[in-house]
Amino acid sequence: MSIFTTKQYDALERAVVDGKRISVLRSGKREVVVVPRRLRLTGGREIIEATHPTTGDRLDIYIDEIERFEVVE
Repeated sequence: MSIFTTKQYDALERAVVDGKRISVLRSGKREVVVVPRRLRLTGGREIIEATHPTTGDRLDIYIDEIERFEVVE
């Protein structure tokens, strides 16, 4: 389970507002670049609703599965 700092949450929220891409590395998965659209809480877990920048496919990424992320400038 990842625990983000206040600065990391601010960067994630700013990426949602500005429509910037983020690079996400999840446990046991490949790194993926997505455009976050919204943050929500479901069943006590935070989720990033995102779209793939090339295909437009929707992805739901659970925050507690993220090892690290960074905003792509």
